[in-house]
Amino acid sequence: MSARKLFLVLVTLFCFVKTNEGAKILGWSAMPAPSHNFLGKAIFRALAEAGHDVTVVTSFHEETPPKNGKWREILLKGFYEKMTKQFATMNFFDDGKKLSFGFMNIYKMVLQLTEDTLSYPEVQNLIKSGEKFDVVIVSQFMNEAHYMLAPHFNAHLIGLSTIGSSNWNNYLVGNPSLPSVDREMMLSHPRRMNFFQRSLNTLVSVINYLARTFYLLPNHAELTKKYISDKIDFEKELYNVSLVLLNSHPSVSDPKPHVPNMVEIGGFHIKEPKPLPEDLKKLLDGAKHGVIYFSMGSNIKSKDLPVEKRNVILKAFGKRKETILWKFEEDSLPGKPKNVIIRKWFPQQDILAHPKVKVFWTHGGLLSTTETVYHGVPILATPILGDQATNAQGAKDEGYGLILPYADIDENSLNGMLDELVSNPKYRKNVKTRSKIMRDRKVHPLDEAVYWVEYVIRHNGAKHLRMWYVEMPWYQYYLLDVIFAVFAVICLALYVIKKMCSLCCRRYKKTTSKKMKKN
Repeated sequence: MSARKLFLVLVTLFCFVKTNEGAKILGWSAMPAPSHNFLGKAIFRALAEAGHDVTVVTSFHEETPPKNGKWREILLKGFYEKMTKQFATMNFFDDGKKLSFGFMNIYKMVLQLTEDTLSYPEVQNLIKSGEKFDVVIVSQFMNEAHYMLAPHFNAHLIGLSTIGSSNWNNYLVGNPSLPSVDREMMLSHPRRMNFFQRSLNTLVSVINYLARTFYLLPNHAELTKKYISDKIDFEKELYNVSLVLLNSHPSVSDPKPHVPNMVEIGGFHIKEPKPLPEDLKKLLDGAKHGVIYFSMGSNIKSKDLPVEKRNVILKAFGKRKETILWKFEEDSLPGKPKNVIIRKWFPQQDILAHPKVKVFWTHGGLLSTTETVYHGVPILATPILGDQATNAQGAKDEGYGLILPYADIDENSLNGMLDELVSNPKYRKNVKTRSKIMRDRKVHPLDEAVYWVEYVIRHNGAKHLRMWYVEMPWYQYYLLDVIFAVFAVICLALYVIKKMCSLCCRRYKKTTSKKMKKN
């Protein structure tokens, strides 16, 4: 081989290796909630498996790290345990309604969570390390100070929304949102809101806007200066978002408009069902009359149900012929009927995939709703707080679920709704239709998420996808200045016309008066 050919081969090999190097990615999933961690880790693992160098800031240790790429954890030790102790003093069943409407309490909570994570010594060591990353992916929960890690590390910013598009992220990328059609997630309004509902929805939207603009963001700017850098221009960098990954899909969420740098990947966390443990498999296979699965998710504990409400549920379950699987966080449940099986944890996705499961009684969390739709199981929803009411209303609107408010749970209402869901085939038919919609994708949503992250890297932040008007003042965006100007011109024109008419009238009266005097 000649020297020239050898040189060309070496250059080609160098370029091939260089262009296939893994990117350095910082995955920020510090929220001490299992569901948020579950979603964040799914994407971060996929990126590592794709050959990237991934650093994850998390409250939960990963027992089985990815085999490909590089994986480094910055563990916020004790953070989840600390939050668990704080929440232990709170009964969501009693306080859920108050929490849903306690705006300032929620804002104070997220600011405290934001500061707590930034103040961790391990996080401060990372911030001061001088490291650089290609991309910072932040799990969004009104934690805008965390977005400033991207400019600090000279990286592109990607947001991971654990819900769909909302007032938490629309303003960042200029996504259109009108309170006439875009429901606030803490309200249980139907899609077609009446006048009162639209009025309340508008009021809540305005309150959220004012609280974010004049309370939340200024405090996040101060946290940025205190814990990250006082050289970061918070106002400027806040809108420097390359991409927002949305945990939503038309099969389970309202169809909405999305700007080009918003991508829906709802269902990305769902995996193909694994074989059930032998004892559970035997139990479900042998359930002659089918199975009802009852779980309130990872944050709400059914063990905290008041005794009188728990006894009502047990009495209702005891009269049913189905086998009941109840995710209950204690070892024993006094008064438990023979057909009720309790466990502190169930492999939820694998259970929902079993053909004997007839109904899923759930709190209406988005992950649970997505999983039950994917596997085609009708739901009975008892929403407690957050976006659960909206998810439950969506299931009802689409005809694959019913809503049983917590306050209305009694023996008759519970068994009446379960009987309706089990015996009426329309619910299973409707949820199977939604399941087909969710599964009908060009590529798996997790692969799509990896593609778009790599797309941002390949195109240096993908600025061509961003909306140019994102920093436009709201009054200009909604044409209020134009409307005011038009209104002012009309008023001025009417004023001039009135004056001219008055002048003409006076002249006419004078002329008429003079003629009458002459006559």
